[in-house]
Amino acid sequence: AVRLTGTKYGCGGGGCGACTVMVSRYDPQTKNINHWSVNACLLPVCQLHGAAVTTVEGIGSTKTKLHPVQERIAKAHGSQCGFCTPGMVMSMYTLLRNNPQPTMEDVTEGLAGNLCRCTGYRPIVDGYRTFCEVNSSRPEVKDQTTQRFCGERMTWISPGSLNELLHHCDIYPIGIFHPVIISPTQVPELFKVTQKPEGVCVGAGCSMSFLKSVLERSINDFPPESTHMFRALLQQIKLVGGQQIRNVATLGGNIASAYPNSDLTPILAAGRCTLVALSKDGRRRVPIDKDFFLGFAKTVLKPDEIVLSVFIPASRPNEIVHAFRHAPRKESALATVNAGMRVWFNENSNVVKEISIYYGGVGATILSADRACQQIVGRPWEEATLSDVYSTLVDEIKLGPSAPGGKVDFRRSLTLSLFFKFNLLDVTQVDIPQKMQSAIQPLPKHIQPGYQEFQNVLEGQSAQDPVGRPMMHRTALSQATGEAVYCDDLPQTDGELFLVIVTSSRPHAKITEALKLPGVVDVITAKDIPGKRFRTFTGYDEELLAEDEVTCVGQMVCAVVADSKAHAKRGAAAVKISYEDLQDRIFTVEEAIEKESFFLPRRQIERGDVEKGLREIRIGGQEHFYLETQSFLVIPIGEEKEMKVYLSTQHPAFTQEAVAETLGIPSNRVSCHVKRLGGAFGGKVTKTAILASITAVAASKTGRPVRCVLERGEDMLITGGRHPVWGIYKVGFMKDGRITAADFQYYANAGNVVDESVLVAEKILLHLDNAYNIPNLRGRSAACKTNLPSNTAFRGFGVPQCMLVVESMIDDVALKLGRLPEEIREINMYKEVSLTHYKMEFDPENLVRCWNECMKKADFRQRRQGIDLFNQQNQFKKRGIAIVPIKYGIGFAEAFLNQAAALVHIYKDGSVLVSHGGTEMGQGIHTKVQQVASRELNIPTSLIHISETSTQCVPNTCPSAASFGTDANGMAVKDACQILYNRLEPIRKKNPKGTWQNWIITAFLQKISLSATGYYRGHDLDMDWEKQEGKPYAYFTYAVGCSEVELDCLTGEYRTLRTDIVVDIGRSINPSIDIGQIEGAFMQGLGLYTMEELKFSPSGVLYTRGPSQYKIPSFCDVPLKFNVYLLAGSSNPHAIYSSKGIGEPTVFLGSSVFFAIKDAVTAARKDAGLTGPFQLNSPATPERACLACVAQSESTSGPAQPWALNI
Repeated sequence: AVRLTGTKYGCGGGGCGACTVMVSRYDPQTKNINHWSVNACLLPVCQLHGAAVTTVEGIGSTKTKLHPVQERIAKAHGSQCGFCTPGMVMSMYTLLRNNPQPTMEDVTEGLAGNLCRCTGYRPIVDGYRTFCEVNSSRPEVKDQTTQRFCGERMTWISPGSLNELLHHCDIYPIGIFHPVIISPTQVPELFKVTQKPEGVCVGAGCSMSFLKSVLERSINDFPPESTHMFRALLQQIKLVGGQQIRNVATLGGNIASAYPNSDLTPILAAGRCTLVALSKDGRRRVPIDKDFFLGFAKTVLKPDEIVLSVFIPASRPNEIVHAFRHAPRKESALATVNAGMRVWFNENSNVVKEISIYYGGVGATILSADRACQQIVGRPWEEATLSDVYSTLVDEIKLGPSAPGGKVDFRRSLTLSLFFKFNLLDVTQVDIPQKMQSAIQPLPKHIQPGYQEFQNVLEGQSAQDPVGRPMMHRTALSQATGEAVYCDDLPQTDGELFLVIVTSSRPHAKITEALKLPGVVDVITAKDIPGKRFRTFTGYDEELLAEDEVTCVGQMVCAVVADSKAHAKRGAAAVKISYEDLQDRIFTVEEAIEKESFFLPRRQIERGDVEKGLREIRIGGQEHFYLETQSFLVIPIGEEKEMKVYLSTQHPAFTQEAVAETLGIPSNRVSCHVKRLGGAFGGKVTKTAILASITAVAASKTGRPVRCVLERGEDMLITGGRHPVWGIYKVGFMKDGRITAADFQYYANAGNVVDESVLVAEKILLHLDNAYNIPNLRGRSAACKTNLPSNTAFRGFGVPQCMLVVESMIDDVALKLGRLPEEIREINMYKEVSLTHYKMEFDPENLVRCWNECMKKADFRQRRQGIDLFNQQNQFKKRGIAIVPIKYGIGFAEAFLNQAAALVHIYKDGSVLVSHGGTEMGQGIHTKVQQVASRELNIPTSLIHISETSTQCVPNTCPSAASFGTDANGMAVKDACQILYNRLEPIRKKNPKGTWQNWIITAFLQKISLSATGYYRGHDLDMDWEKQEGKPYAYFTYAVGCSEVELDCLTGEYRTLRTDIVVDIGRSINPSIDIGQIEGAFMQGLGLYTMEELKFSPSGVLYTRGPSQYKIPSFCDVPLKFNVYLLAGSSNPHAIYSSKGIGEPTVFLGSSVFFAIKDAVTAARKDAGLTGPFQLNSPATPERACLACVAQSESTSGPAQPWALNI
C-alpha cells in the first residue's frame, strides 16, 4: 500500500536475507534506541507494536542523498543482479547503527545471514571493509495492556502481563490447533536476567543476540575457571542462523521446539542447565536432560505450561565443558551433528567423577551416550579408558539406512571424531604431540583484501571513451537504494488476480479426477487452453499442464486463480487429484540404462583408436537458486486479444511465441517486457515460457490481470536445474605421463521431459578434450529419461560436468604414476596451432600463457613445497593445492541463435534511448551496451538510457545465454549507432565546433532520421554430427585457476585459503564487470563441486526445497585470499572491440577447490598407507572428503531402502 518495494522476498524462510529490514525500539531504562536486523518474511507485523521499521528506502535514495552503505557496495561493484543488495545494505546499516567502527569479524558475522548468487561476495566484503577500524539490555515494559489483532482466519493476542499469558495458555493449550497466536513479547518476566554466584538465570523470551551479550558479560564477571559453560554456549550461539535470526529467535523457543539438530540443547543438557516451567497450577523446575525430550518436537512440558526462564550454571572447579558442531555450511546452516560434553574430575586427579555426553542430529531427539559415560566414571582419563569409550559409542549410536537426513555412516563417524576432539581439548592439561594438535586447531577464517589486475586502455584513447574502463554497473545505485524495479515490484492493477500452480504428488501415474474447490475465481486446466497445449523442444512435446498422465513429482497439473495470493495458495492446497499409480518408474541413470530410456539422438564423436581401461565419477546436480523466483504479470488489454506480459526471462521472444501459440493468436498481439532479472543462470528460458503461457491462459479466460510469483520451494520443484552426470572413462598413457587414448561415456539425468538435455549432451562431447591434445579420443553421451523433474540449461551447459570427468582422469593418471597432477596436465596440454577432435583449428598460445602466468602469480611450486611440509607436521589437518585449465567455446552451434538486433533513438534534446535483444540479469549487458553506444556516438554515457528489453521494440531476439549476449547485441547496437553517426556527418563537417545537442536539433530541422535499427548477422557456426566435424564456436575463452585448501580430516570441513585466477578475455569492455562475472562464476562452481546437493526421496520427491535444506556458498566460503588477473596483451578479432565472452567459462574453475580437496585427501590416505587412484564424487562434501581419508569399509547402515536416491 505504501509502495516500499525495496525489501525483496527471496525465500520466505529467513534463509537468504533479501528481505532484511531494521527494527528499532526505545529502551526507557537506558534511554537508548536499540536496533536489530530482522527477516521481514518471518517477523509478524503484529509483533511490531511500539517499534520503528526502517527499510532500504529509509536510509537514502538517488533522488535525495545516498547513505555510504549504499554507495560503497555499488562503487565496489558488489551489486550485479541487485536482488540481494537491499538486504545486504540493511544488514550492514544495522551493524553500523549499533557499532560505527566494526571489525572485519563483525562485518562477516553481520552479513552471514545474507546470500548472493552473482558476485562471489569478494567485492561486497571489500566495499564494506572500508567501514572497519584501521588495525544492551532488554527494555523494561511498563503498564502494558493486552493487544488483540483479528485477521481473516487467525487472531493474534499479545498479553500485557504474566497472569494474562497463563490465562490464555490455559484457554488455548499448546499441541491443539487453535486459530490463535499468543505472542508474549510484552511480558517483562520473560526477559529478566539475574546473575548469581552459582550461574546466570535468563528469561526464556530473550533473543539469541541478547543471550550472547549476557554470556559475554558473564565471561568477564566470573572467574575464568567458572566460565567453561558460558564459553561453550556462546560458541554455539554465534552459529545459530544468521544475525537476523538470532535477533528474533528466543532461548525458550529453541528449547521448547525440541528440534533434534538444535545447537543449544546438547550443550544445555550436558551443562546441567534447568528451566522453570509455569502454568496456572504453579511452577516447577525441570532439568534439561534426556528425560526432558520425549521425541521429535516433543517435551515433558504440559500443554498449558510456558518456559519462564533457564538457569545456566557456572562451571565448578575441575569441570570442563565444550560444545561441537558440524554443518553443511560453516555459518547459517542446521548442524549435521552437534555435541555438548562435560567432564568433572576429582580434585588433583585425572579420575572422572562425573561426565555427560549429548549428541544432536543422530536421532529423533538429542541422544545421551549413557553407556559410554558409564565406561568412564570412576576411571582415570587415559588411553585404555577412552579406547573402551570409542567401542561403546560405535555400538550405542545406531542409525538406520533410512534415517531422516541420510549421511548415516558419516554422522556416526562424526560422533567419534567430536569425542576425540573433546579428549584433546586440554581435558587433562597433558601436552599434546605436535602432529596431533591440528585436530583441535580451528581452520583459518580471516578474509584478506583481494587483488584484481587488468589491462589499461589503449594509448591515445579519448578520456571520454568508456570502453575498457572499470565502469560501475549502470543501475547499481538504484539497486542499493531499493529503487530498482523487478517484476513483482510492479504496482497491482485494478481487478488483478493471483495464480498458484498445482503440481503432481506422484512420479508416474494416470490422472483420474481433479476436484475443484468452490470459492476461488477459477481453476485452469489443460482443457482451458485455446491454442497449443504443449511446447516442442528438440523434437519432443512437453505438455503445459498434464492432462491424462504425470511423469514426475512436481509436474504442473492445473492452476488456481484467486483474488489474493493467500486465497490462491489455500485454494491450490485444497485441490484434490486422484491418481492411478504406474509401476515402471525410473529415477537413476542406471535404471534408465537398464530400460533403455533415452531422449534421442544419442551422440558420439571419435578420432583415432581408443584403448581400454575403466574408471568412473559421478557429478551431482545443482539448483539455479536465482534470488528472484519465476515472476509474471499478464495484463489483457481488452482489445483485439492483445496481451502485455511482464516477466523475468532470458528469452522474451521465445515467451512471446509460446504465449501466442498457447492462446491461438498472432505474435503481434503479445508484447513481452523485461526490466531486469534477479538472476537467471540459464534457468529462465524454457519453463519460464511455459509458466508465462499458463498465466496468460488465466488472464485470457478471466479477462483480468493475473500475477504469478513462485515460492522458493515451488520454483525449486518445478523448474529443474543442472544435470547430474555419471561419467565413465577409459584411458591409456605412457610412463612419462603422455595420454595416448581416452574413451568417455556420459549419462545425464535429463528428467521427465527433454527440455534442452539433448543439446547439453552434445555440448558435453564438444568439450571432451578441454585443454589437452589426446591423439585418440572417443566420447559418447546420452540424455536419460527418468521420472524426476526435467533438468535444463545452467551456466556452462554441461561443460562443468564434462570437464570434471576429464580432469579426474588426469588426476587418476597422476596417482597411478606417482606423479603430481599439474605435471600430467602440463605434459598433455595443447601447445601449438592444433585441431580439436571435431577438426576446428585454433591457436592455444593464450591458454599456455594463462597456465604459465597462473603458476607464477600463485607462486605454485614454492607453495607446493610448503604444503608438503605442513602435511608432514600435521596428522589431522591436511592442505592440498590444485591448478586446472579450461578452453571454453563461445557462441551457439545453432548459427541462427548468434544474430541480434537493436533500435536506437536520438531525441531532440540529445538524449539517446537504446533498445536491444539482451536481458539484464546482473551480467552487466546494459552497462556494456551503454559503453558501446557512448564510444560510437562519441557522447558521455550520462546521455544514454536503456529502459527495458521489449519484443515491441526489437523483434525475433535470441536468448541472453552462452556468454554471447554482449558479443551479439553489442555489435547490433554498434551498427545502429554507426548508421546514426554517419547520418550526422554532413552536419558535423559543416559545424565542427558545435555541440552534440546543436547537431541533433539541426538534423531534426533538416529532416534527418534520428532513429536506426542495427543488425548483427552473427557467426556462421555449425556442427555436422554425421561427419563428426564442424566449427561450432566462434572462438575460445581460456582460463586457469589455482586453489589451496586446508582440510579437517576428522570432520571433512575445509577452508579455501587462496585462489588465483588468470583469464584471457581479450580486451575487456568493462574490467570491473568482467572480474565480477569471473568471481561469481567461480563461487557458483565452488558450490557445485563442494557443497550443493539436491536430495530426492525414494519415491522421487525433492527434499531440498529452500535455503534451509539446500546450501549455496555464503560469505564464509569465499577464498581467504582471492586474486583475479586478466591476461595482458590479448585481443580477439572475432568479437566486439576484441573482447571475449566470460559469463560461463570460469564456473569450471571452482573445480580447482574440488581437486585441492582431493589433493589433501590424498595426503591423508598416504598417512594411512593408501596410494593410487580413488574415487571422489562431486560435490566433495565434508561427508565424502572425510570418508575418503580412510579405507572404505562396508557400510554399517544395512541393506534397507536409503533415505535419499543416488541420482
